[in-house]
Amino acid sequence: MSSLRPASGTASEVLALLRAWDAADDPEPLIIETSGSTGRPKRVALSRDAMRASASATLERLGGPGQWVLNLPPTYVAGVQVLFRSVMAGTEPVVQTSELSDAVLEMAGGRRYVSLVPTQLVRLLDNGYQTGALGRFDAVLIGGGPLSPTVRAEAERAKVRIVQTYGMSETCGGCVYDGIPLDGVEMRIKDDQVQLRGPILFDGYDGEPERTAAAFDDTWLITNDLGRLTHDGRLQVLGRADDVIISGGVKVPAYAVQQMLEQHPRIFSAAVVGVPDAEWGERVVAVLDADDPPPLDELRDLVTPREWAPRAMLKVDEIPLLSNGKVDRATLKELAAHG
Repeated sequence: MSSLRPASGTASEVLALLRAWDAADDPEPLIIETSGSTGRPKRVALSRDAMRASASATLERLGGPGQWVLNLPPTYVAGVQVLFRSVMAGTEPVVQTSELSDAVLEMAGGRRYVSLVPTQLVRLLDNGYQTGALGRFDAVLIGGGPLSPTVRAEAERAKVRIVQTYGMSETCGGCVYDGIPLDGVEMRIKDDQVQLRGPILFDGYDGEPERTAAAFDDTWLITNDLGRLTHDGRLQVLGRADDVIISGGVKVPAYAVQQMLEQHPRIFSAAVVGVPDAEWGERVVAVLDADDPPPLDELRDLVTPREWAPRAMLKVDEIPLLSNGKVDRATLKELAAHG
């Protein structure tokens, strides 16, 4: 059964509901159920005003309304936003059912957009024909997780116009593009954590007032991400606050180590997790998607400071993902603990 409380149904069903919701006199907030990849799932309430503010700011930043390809789940915030931006732009989204190149052929004239998670981009770049399809978009939005600088550079060499987004369900999806907030959005770093505010913020967690109150510092949304501002004022996300591994008394930021490992040319993608260890408290483990992974000593040489280097590695056919395209960290830890 299709619904917007919470968002459920096929892409065409959710699109029809969003059109009616946008045209209604005073609609209730739509509800996005999160995956719970980092804890207990949440029911995030998003008002129409917040969704409109997000979609309008996105289209303005990208250069104007256009047609979208949807190849993300239509019930998580990224997929819902692709559909709602289409409603706001008055365009018909193309739902990808096979190859991206086939979806491109179904698109009409005008500006073209697609939103992907990093793993999708990596796999498309591995296929020359699909890389050509990527090059036909005016913008390829990449969100839902960290994007390797090496992968971005490869895409840009292939003339793919990448826009790296940062956001979450609580901000109606991406609200910081290539490190710069969308118009109307403010950001700051407090106690090393990223905080955000603006018209794109959610109304709260449905039925959980205490959890809602804990998410805010006055009017600022407290994210669970560590970050810093670069010399030119751009946001650099350093990883999740709950993704720091304590190994031998040393704080090891898993995302920072992952970025270093992914510089190796034989590593397709990587993830870094901590598993219980009698000696170290937590043992740093590198989980690698690589046909011919380098030896552990070579991996360790990639990481500075040395105290952050992985003490074990595990090769997998591919990094496990949740249905929304994010890394399944619970499965990763299970694999690393028993691999």
